[in-house]
Amino acid sequence: MSQHLDGMNLIDLLDQLHPMAPPPAISMVPQTLGWLAVLVVLATTTAWAAHRRWRHWRDNAYRRAALTELDQLSDDPTKIAILLRRTALSAFPRPTVAALRGAAWLDFLDSSYGGHGFSQGADHVLTTAPYRTEPPANPDLTALARQWLRQHRRPQC
Repeated sequence: MSQHLDGMNLIDLLDQLHPMAPPPAISMVPQTLGWLAVLVVLATTTAWAAHRRWRHWRDNAYRRAALTELDQLSDDPTKIAILLRRTALSAFPRPTVAALRGAAWLDFLDSSYGGHGFSQGADHVLTTAPYRTEPPANPDLTALARQWLRQHRRPQC
């Protein structure tokens, strides 16, 4: 064999090499049932979370509409009282909200968002504003109404 290689140099020898065959492509499909189970659980959880988020967004459309309307009321206590009543009627069962008046109405507002601003801080302006000819603008009531609109919790069905 040494005689056969006598007239060849390194370059000639390298030219005689055949290129290696590339390895087969690696499949991206999971090869075990465990990975398929993880994929199914992940897809199901993602779909469930997306559906829940969409329902939450849809169920709070009344809240977004009320907040938008509140921005246009210019601190008018009469209009704020009407807006809060309409919003409560759309968020809570009608028999629970419709009959409430005076201190019971203010207590309901407080208990539905976990504060005490309506019964203690608003000085009952909500209960008297609809009956006054020109109640003065009340920015504190607007801020309290905005807080209630954002934080009140609907009853669980």
